[in-house]
Amino acid sequence: MDFDKSVLSFLKADLIDKILKESTIKEFKKGTEILREAQYVKVLPIVIEGLLKVYSRFDEKELLLYYIEPSQSCVMTFYAALKNTPSKVFATTEEDSKIILIPVHLLPNWLREYPKFNELFYNQFNLRYSELLDTIGHLLLDKMDKRLYDHLKKKLQLIQGDSIKMSHSQIANELGTAREVITRVLKKLETDEKVIQKAGEIKIIGEW
Repeated sequence: MDFDKSVLSFLKADLIDKILKESTIKEFKKGTEILREAQYVKVLPIVIEGLLKVYSRFDEKELLLYYIEPSQSCVMTFYAALKNTPSKVFATTEEDSKIILIPVHLLPNWLREYPKFNELFYNQFNLRYSELLDTIGHLLLDKMDKRLYDHLKKKLQLIQGDSIKMSHSQIANELGTAREVITRVLKKLETDEKVIQKAGEIKIIGEW
């Protein structure tokens, strides 16, 4: 399957050739679960096109941890693969996506042979740590209306669209709250002329 190799331009050409030779490139429809919680990791994903979202579950509640964009991978999956432990997260496609699936048994040798391959996961760790600090800051300082507004705005930027088609329950899962809370807060954002809801879609119409 053809794709733009510039997505992997941070790696050396010979490693890119190895990845393409040893790995599988697959296309997944929006909403496909590609990793289950408690599953042993057999392949490591690198997103070529599209968008993944990674969740964790706490006492039957789901919480969105982070998105994986093109040229990125999943640091939690990477850790579980190296340690051969069950995954603590699950991942689904947010958009139709094309993903490289690297067999995890290749990772130890490649990490030793190619320093740039290590950098991919160090950079992912730093990125996720920074996002975690931002999330903690939002939880401590922001009210739900600001959290929801920022979440919707970020999602629009990631999907490069002008509206979001999601149920209130789906949004609640991503923010780790109840559907009734999201419904109430969206009504407040509409009253404040920050968003508009129409035909199952949400559009941002005002700045915070």
